[in-house]
Amino acid sequence: MVVGCVGDQSCSLLGQTTLPVLSADGDVNIGAVFSIHSQPLFKVHSFTSIPEKTACISFDPREFQFAQILIFALEEINNRSDLLPGLSLGYQVYDACGSVPKAIQSALALMNSPGIYDSLSEPSSCSRHPAVLGIVGQSSSTPTIGILSVAGPFSMPVVRQSGFGSSESVRSLKKYPSFFRTIPSDLYQSQALAKLVKHFGWTWVGVVNSNSDYGNNGMATFIEAAHQEGVCVEYQEAIFRTDSREKLLKTVRVMRRATARVVVLFVGLGDLIPLLNVLAHEGDPGLQWVGSESWITARMLAEKQSYSFLRGAVGTLCTGAESLAGLKNQYNDVSDLRISSKVYTAVYAIAHSLHDLLTDLKNHSGRSNISITTYTPQQVLDYLREVRFTMKTGEDILFNGHGDTVARYELINWQQEADGTLNFHSVGLYDTSMPPEKTLMINQKKMVWAGGQAEVPVSVCSQSCPPGTRIYIYIYIYLCTVYVHFIFYHNVMTNRYKMLDSNVCYLCDLEYWSNENRDHCVLKPVEFVSFEEIMGIVLVCFSLFGTGFTTLIAVVFFIHRDTPIVRANNSELSFLLLFSLTLCFLCSLTFIGRPSEWSCMLRHTAFGIAIVLCISCVLGKTLVVLMAFRATLPGSNVMKWFGPPLQRLCVIALTFIQVLICVIWLTISPPFPYKNMLHYKEKVILECNVGSAIGFWAVLGYIGLLAVLCFVLAFLARKLPDNFNEAKFITFSMLIFCAVWITFIPAYVSSPGKFTVAVEIFAILASSFGLLFCIFAPKCFIILLRPERNTKKHVMGKTSNDIHVHD
Repeated sequence: MVVGCVGDQSCSLLGQTTLPVLSADGDVNIGAVFSIHSQPLFKVHSFTSIPEKTACISFDPREFQFAQILIFALEEINNRSDLLPGLSLGYQVYDACGSVPKAIQSALALMNSPGIYDSLSEPSSCSRHPAVLGIVGQSSSTPTIGILSVAGPFSMPVVRQSGFGSSESVRSLKKYPSFFRTIPSDLYQSQALAKLVKHFGWTWVGVVNSNSDYGNNGMATFIEAAHQEGVCVEYQEAIFRTDSREKLLKTVRVMRRATARVVVLFVGLGDLIPLLNVLAHEGDPGLQWVGSESWITARMLAEKQSYSFLRGAVGTLCTGAESLAGLKNQYNDVSDLRISSKVYTAVYAIAHSLHDLLTDLKNHSGRSNISITTYTPQQVLDYLREVRFTMKTGEDILFNGHGDTVARYELINWQQEADGTLNFHSVGLYDTSMPPEKTLMINQKKMVWAGGQAEVPVSVCSQSCPPGTRIYIYIYIYLCTVYVHFIFYHNVMTNRYKMLDSNVCYLCDLEYWSNENRDHCVLKPVEFVSFEEIMGIVLVCFSLFGTGFTTLIAVVFFIHRDTPIVRANNSELSFLLLFSLTLCFLCSLTFIGRPSEWSCMLRHTAFGIAIVLCISCVLGKTLVVLMAFRATLPGSNVMKWFGPPLQRLCVIALTFIQVLICVIWLTISPPFPYKNMLHYKEKVILECNVGSAIGFWAVLGYIGLLAVLCFVLAFLARKLPDNFNEAKFITFSMLIFCAVWITFIPAYVSSPGKFTVAVEIFAILASSFGLLFCIFAPKCFIILLRPERNTKKHVMGKTSNDIHVHD
């Protein structure tokens, strides 16, 4: 409803009339705003015509019950002779639909006299009194703030926020001086919840709150109170009724994966139901729930079978044919009126204020009849601040300087009876009017816990922190942790002389680690490939076996040095190759044992030179095979140029290049022993740092280049006509060599600690054995087991035939 001024003294209605959903006229009217429907039905407006009134959907029986209690209280007052005698109270109840704009619209309607819109054709006076002298406020905090922003400047008293209208965000009297509430502020509730959690020893909890003024402010206060009580918060999740299923499912997964077994839910009822639906679909999480007053007495939750993890009873599904006499829902449930009674209290607070105002006006004027038009909201507000009366229950009602009543909470425990029905049992009381030691009184013997357990669930971050541990504090979140080593790069230990749960600690030196009890520092174990450990012994055995086997082959070749198969393809290169393979096997021993300056420089350079010498010999033997075949062709004199001197020069030149690379590497930035304390925090990895990475990869790159060249040449010569084709075996050997070193690179980079060294030793041994067996095993087989084939005729027979044919 919009009112426009005409001239100086008249107003006319612009727009549509906003009417109450329930009303009855009295000498004095009291207004109320409830969300009788939980949400509005929004429509897309075309802006080409006047928008239709917003329709409300999703009937809320609990809020409708609040409206009926207000009417009951007013009728009860009207029938009394001791309270407001001769004066009748009326009411105007508006439906806010759970919407802030609708709540503000309702407040504007309540503050305007009905006479303004009695006639839309004629303007009326703008100086009329408001339609009501007090408003019983909305249930939720955020819509109430909207009401207060409209009603506050006109000193219109707004009393209450039922149930979960206790947000601390509306507590400031300077900002909202006309606000009163009959339910205590969340400041007290949050403190009560923190004390309750600490009382049962739950020092490790998860928290979930509504993403609204009520939930965010209430949870912030709870976390601060929990911090003061020494309660640890593992996680905090915020939800709202419009959140997607994926968002709610993420919250459920956080609760399931967390170690805290207690969850504090500071959530409005409307926001909680979507979360419970997801929990019901995912299965019982086995958690202990601690709830705020907004939902802890909501019987509609307990009556749904799918919410059995809340200790709910099995319900009767609605078919549409039930009798109203037997219907059970939030509206006609009168078994628990703890929250609804706050509406009753709010109505009586306004009535007593009016009574005190009327009495004082009569006493000062000396007249028994006072005109109703002399009442103003400001007068009611002034008397409401000073009102004090006693309810039928014996509870004294008065408001403090913040517009709050005395904080008094019952501790409610959900207990399932033998017949499966649910009852809310009162098992304790939190009363801020009592001395500190008696503020929280609990009868723990009467309580039942999650899953029907009789014992109090345990939910702690860890056991008490003994010497050797500390309490780790982050903002308002406590993490009581043993010194797990991922917290610091350097280990820590507590002062052994400190008391239990100390937060004082000392840093151990880089090479030290805390002992098993974590009360003093000890040297970290040093790890390297040792001659004493099983892995080192196995590698040494393979290295010595390779050395011995190579020496044995060399002896066999020396004894049979004059036979055709040894002399074929240059016996000098064969002996040089066996020598270089012996060096390769021995080089692997330099990688084992505690790294030192000389061993770090020797291991890579010695192997790099030895393996290049080996490949150079193989390359020379391959070239001999190719040149020998070309020498048999008419007019070819290749072998005259590629004789033994040139073969020796080729091997020396290729090896010299590797020697030069190693000398430059050792001169500029040589390898050195290095204590790696970053990869593992609990031990020191003693390894060789390669110094110059360019030098290291240059050595390996040159080896790879020669290996690929040798493989290509051997592959081209693999089918040359020869009764004993050595090129075919060289191809296999170089294929194994290349495969080993190609797989070595990723394994070397990704292997942790001493396994990096083990991978390199394995690559050396595997490639050396590959060359040894592929090149020399076939020859040894003929020399030792088939001597009849070790003849010049057999070795060269096939070639002679082929040449004769070509001739």
